[in-house]
Amino acid sequence: MNLNALLSEQVTFVEGLGSVVPSSSTPDYVSLKNFERLAIVILVKNATTVTGSAITLKQATSVAGGSEKPLAFAKAYRNVDTAAADALAEFAVSSDTFTTQAVNSKNAMYVIEVKAEDLDVNGGFDCVRLGTGDGVATTLTVLYALFGAKFPTTVSATTD
Repeated sequence: MNLNALLSEQVTFVEGLGSVVPSSSTPDYVSLKNFERLAIVILVKNATTVTGSAITLKQATSVAGGSEKPLAFAKAYRNVDTAAADALAEFAVSSDTFTTQAVNSKNAMYVIEVKAEDLDVNGGFDCVRLGTGDGVATTLTVLYALFGAKFPTTVSATTD
């Protein structure tokens, strides 16, 4: 990363899911065809009588979701009380899924990192999205940060 350049010149930011209580929500896909890495940032705002949302990863052959299938991942990072601290801690993910915290009136942040080579590239898979399970009294916002552009010009992450 070039410290003499602006972050916005080196990272493509895409809103994957606007702030919603997940219920049949489907975050958007982004293409890693022109990028080396993706950081998925999940912001969680809990109300009361909250349930968490199950989090998974999906991969596809197009940003329209062609041939969608699960994408394996074994770790993620979290801060389960963003009002108290700003540090993220690594945690193990079992069976390629985890559930966001279900503590009333707490805000949290989760980050999942994906390398382009983690996808089934031999099968033509170059697109990724977050999967969200239905939740109660929990609002999720999903931001994709794509970096390591393979070309020096600005490229879109939302087209094939």
